[in-house]
Parts: sequence; C-alpha cells; structure tokens
Amino acid sequence: PSIMQEIRYASHYNFLGRPLMGYKAPTCILTRQAAKSLKKVQTDLKSKGYSLKVYDCYRPKMAVNEMKGWSETEGCLLMRKAFFPREAKETLFQNGYIALYSGHSRGSTVDLTIVNLKHLAQDKYIPGQHLKPCHQNNRFKDNSIDMGTGFDCLDPKATVKSDEISETVYRNRLFLRHTMMRYGFTPYHKEWWHFTLKREPTRKYYNFPVQ
Repeated sequence: PSIMQEIRYASHYNFLGRPLMGYKAPTCILTRQAAKSLKKVQTDLKSKGYSLKVYDCYRPKMAVNEMKGWSETEGCLLMRKAFFPREAKETLFQNGYIALYSGHSRGSTVDLTIVNLKHLAQDKYIPGQHLKPCHQNNRFKDNSIDMGTGFDCLDPKATVKSDEISETVYRNRLFLRHTMMRYGFTPYHKEWWHFTLKREPTRKYYNFPVQ
C-alpha cells in the first residue's frame, strides 16, 4: 500500500488528453503474482530511501481499442507536444509505442518509475495548460528521479539505451531496470517505464473496468 499511484489514463494528463474508457477509478489492479513481486521491489527500494510510483497497471481491452480508434482519427492532437512531439500520430502503432493487444490487459504488466522520498513535490496538470515537449529538460515537472523523458513520452529518447541521454539518466534507468528484473519482471527496451512479470499466470486479455 505504500506504492504511490498516479494512474494517468484515469485523468486528462495522457496522450489522448482525456480519461480512457474503463478507467472509472485511479486504481492499480494487478494479478496476485505480479502484485506480490512488486511488493518485493517496493520493500527493496524503501530500504534505500525510494518508492515506486505506478502510472498504469491492468488496462481494459476497451481502453486499448479506444487508443486504436484515436490513432486512426484525423486531428485530436491536443497533447502532441507533451507526449509525441517528434512522432507522427499515424505511426505510433507501427513504431511499437502502442499495441493493438496490450500485455496490460493480462494484468501482469505495469508502467512505473522511482521517486526519491525526500523529493515528493511535483506540478499538478490543469487541462488546457501549455506544456513543453516530453523529451526536453524543461518538461512538466514530475517527482520521478530523472529518467530523461516523462512517462508515456512516445519518442526515441524513451528507449532505455538512447544515445540522447546523460550518464546520470542512464544510471537511473538501469537502477529501475535492474531492481525490477531482480524480482522477476522483464523490461521493454523502447519504454524505460514498462515491465511485465516474467512468469505471467494468464495469457487472457480482460475487459472489466477499473473501479
């Protein structure tokens, strides 16, 4: 319960700019196995003065379908600067930033970061406010340790081993990556925040709402 939750798809601060279908509450839902493994990660991090913060956990299939429909609709570029400033909207699927069948819908995939417990302050997003590109240093202030981009920055710089990041950012990404792997999670190389339990208990895609 000490893991911080900032479920972005239940809010307006995401690449669609609105709460997604099926997110009736800003709550992290995971399979029991994934949750137990994540608890071990949190215990490890807390002993070092850090905490996990989750951005997304189980994702209903209806939300995945909404992302697909959005990608095929002209316009709807309200949040482009903040989330995909260097990518064309119509290429987000083919470039691997969004999937038609998301592992999140199986309940053992999680998007997260690490927060230093001594630095918890962050900006609060107000719908419609002017935002900076997510790959720049002056991006929206999150309380994550510096990972080089914001969460859900659909950009090459979000790749774990991007050649655009500093040595400090690279070490931070490896800190998260190695800690998660130690407790049974597999990383996704294109997104520093994305991890899936190595031994998923189910391969079924679910569609019940988050509430």
